[in-house]
Amino acid sequence: MRILAPFAEVIASTVPVMLLAACGAGGSSSTPATPVPFTALANQPPQAGDLSLLLTDGRVMMQSINDAGVFYALTPDSSGAYVNGTWRKLANPPAGYAPNTGSQVVLADGRVLFVGGEYNQNQYGLPFAPSGLTNMSAVYDPLTDSWTMIPPPPGVAYIGDVPSVVLPDGNFVFGDKLGRDMWRLNPVSLTWTPVPATGKADNFAEEGWTLLPDGDLLTIDVGNPRHAEHYDPLAAQWYSDGNTPVGLTSPTDNPAGWTYGPAPVEVVGGISYGPGPAGTYFPPGEVGPALLLPDGRVFATGSAVGGGVAHTAIYTPGLTPADPGIFTAGPDFANGDNAGDASAALLPSGHVLIATASGRFYEYDGATLSVTAAVSNLGAAVILPLPNGQALVTGNITQVYSGGGSASPAWAPTITAAPATVTRGSTYTIAGTQFNGLSQAAAIGDEFNAATNYPLVRITNTASGHVFYARTHDHSSMGVATGGAIVSTQFSVDLGTETGASSLVVVANGIPSVPVSVTVN
Repeated sequence: MRILAPFAEVIASTVPVMLLAACGAGGSSSTPATPVPFTALANQPPQAGDLSLLLTDGRVMMQSINDAGVFYALTPDSSGAYVNGTWRKLANPPAGYAPNTGSQVVLADGRVLFVGGEYNQNQYGLPFAPSGLTNMSAVYDPLTDSWTMIPPPPGVAYIGDVPSVVLPDGNFVFGDKLGRDMWRLNPVSLTWTPVPATGKADNFAEEGWTLLPDGDLLTIDVGNPRHAEHYDPLAAQWYSDGNTPVGLTSPTDNPAGWTYGPAPVEVVGGISYGPGPAGTYFPPGEVGPALLLPDGRVFATGSAVGGGVAHTAIYTPGLTPADPGIFTAGPDFANGDNAGDASAALLPSGHVLIATASGRFYEYDGATLSVTAAVSNLGAAVILPLPNGQALVTGNITQVYSGGGSASPAWAPTITAAPATVTRGSTYTIAGTQFNGLSQAAAIGDEFNAATNYPLVRITNTASGHVFYARTHDHSSMGVATGGAIVSTQFSVDLGTETGASSLVVVANGIPSVPVSVTVN
C-alpha cells in the first residue's frame, strides 16, 4: 500500500548527486570507485511522473503523479538516447477510470493492461474513498492511442493493488487483495476465469510475484511472516518454501484497518461497475521487491519499521516445481533505509538498483549491497530499464541512471532467423533465443510493476547512424530465461525508418543481440 499525496511540479533540470558509503550488517558494502551519474532529461515531462512502462516501439509510457488519468509518451532521439527525448501527451482513459497504485503489464501483443487500482479518480485519502480499491480495468493500445474498458471478474467488487504477472503463455493472472482467489484474463477475449489457488498460506495483500524460469511464481508472504511459497501454474498448486532466514516484512501500521466502499454503480467506457459493499481492509504490512538474477537466483529485499535494519535474502529455486527452494541471508541496508514499497530494476551488468525513500540508491552486485548515490528533491522514485542500457528514474525530476559494468555475452538474445530485406509499413517474423531476457527486470511488489521481459527490435541506419525501433508484437513467449528454446516475435517497420543498408538487433532487458545486416526499402 502506498499512501500518496500529489507531487510537486518538476522543480529543477539539474539533479544534485552525492556519493555515499554504507555498511550492511549482513554483508559487506563499499563506496564506488568512480561516480555513477544521474543525468536529468533535457526535456522534462509536462508533469512529474511516477509509473512508467516500456512500450514495444521503444517509447516510454509515463503516468502523471499529479493526475492519474494523464499519460505521456517519451520518444528517444535519433541516436536512441532518452536524455534528449521528446514528450507527447497520450489519450486519457475513459472518464471515471484514473487508476493509481494498481497492476499493469505490457501484453504479448504490445498493448498495455491496467487492472484495478488502490486509488481512483485522484482520491488518495484514507480511509479509502468509495471509488478506491476499484475493480475497473482497461487495455491501452499504443497503435491507435485508444482505451478499452474491461468488465470485472464475476462477483469481484474490489481489486485494488494486487500481485500479478503475465504467464509464459501470455495470460495475465492476479491474486485477490482481500482474499486467496486468483483470476486469469485472456488477453484476446478480455474475459476472466477463476484460477485454482490450492495451498495458499495467506491472503495476497501487499505481496509481489517473481516469475521464475520454469514459469513458477515466487512470493514472500506479508500476512504470514517469515513464510515464503511458490506457485506452479501447471499444477495450480502453491508449495511452501519454508521461512526466510531473516525477516523481510514490516508489520502493519494500522491494526484497526482502513474502511472502504460502498462502491457506487458507475458506467465507465460503456461498462457497468458496482455496486460493492462496505468493508474494512486490514493491511498486513509491507515487503520489498524481489528480482530474478541472471544466475537463476532471486534477490529479495525487505521492509522495516522506521529506524530499524532492513534485510535481504537470496532464493535458489528447487529442482522440481514441487521442491522447496533454499534461502540464504543477504546483506543489510544501512540503518534507516528499507525497500518497503520501493522500486528496483535489474541493470545490464546484472546488478540490482534499488531506490529507497531516503533518496539513497543501492546497487547489489551479487554479493555486496552498496550505496551508489543519493539524490535530493527526488520524491518516491520508480525505476524502469531502458533498451539503451540505462534506467529511467521518475519522480519530481525525470532522469536516467547509467550504471557501471557490462552484460555477459551469454545473457544476450541471439538471432537465428531474420529477413535480409524489409519494407517500411510491413510486418516480419524474427526468431532466436533469449528474446525475453533473463528476468522481468523491474519490480516494486503488489503495484507499479513494469516488467520488460519481451523483445524490442532496433534498426540503425549505416549511413546516418540514426536509430529506429520497429514495433514488436505477438511474442511467442512471455517467460524469462528461456535458454536455448527458439522463440519469435513479429515486428512492424515504421514508415519513418530511413532506407538503405542498416543493422538490426533484438534487445531484451537493455541487452542487445549481435547485429545482423538488413536493407530497408
